[in-house]
Amino acid sequence: MDNVKLVRLVLGPISTNCYVLKNESTSGIVVIDPADQADEILDTAKEIGGTIRAILLTHGHFDHIGAVKELAERTGAGVWIHREEEELLADSRANLSAMHGGMDCSIHADHLVTDGELIEEAGFLFKVLFTPGHTKGGCCYYLEKEGFLFSGDTLFDHSVGRTDFPTGSMEILLKSIREKLFPLPDDTWVLPGHGGISKIGDEKRENPFVREV
Repeated sequence: MDNVKLVRLVLGPISTNCYVLKNESTSGIVVIDPADQADEILDTAKEIGGTIRAILLTHGHFDHIGAVKELAERTGAGVWIHREEEELLADSRANLSAMHGGMDCSIHADHLVTDGELIEEAGFLFKVLFTPGHTKGGCCYYLEKEGFLFSGDTLFDHSVGRTDFPTGSMEILLKSIREKLFPLPDDTWVLPGHGGISKIGDEKRENPFVREV
């Protein structure tokens, strides 16, 4: 994958993974889940020599959206999220930002996507996989050619997202993982919202929450 540069930044109050993905052919950058510290994200984009074209959100919780407004304002990049997450994203109580001093985020996305939709940005082709459970509008972004899955707080390295927040459901989350993520190729890299990376095949065999037997 000589054509791709991927930088993972761990940002914000609960160590959220923000991914800065550059297409070397176009110099375009897509940022997935800009959690906080817009300056650091912008500095990273400058260091790797690209221009931010789009901001993709896996869901609307405060720890994934802290830098969205500033980043969008300073770059002109559009913001994408699943349409079922629109209400949570705009509600500072539902997205939990009202509980964290100084944040209180109410955000409106530019693009509301649906399951299976293809997003062409910066020379990449992302497929939207609707994976409710952590929140009712959570989704993942799959890059088939590159073999990357940005899984947000749906699937972690040998774990899954919590479901005790508003609109969460463990039953629905596990169904989403089994039906939408486990059919992906085993060698697909899982790039989650927190913690380390893994592969789909490893999660199918070893994840104690959803291990296939």
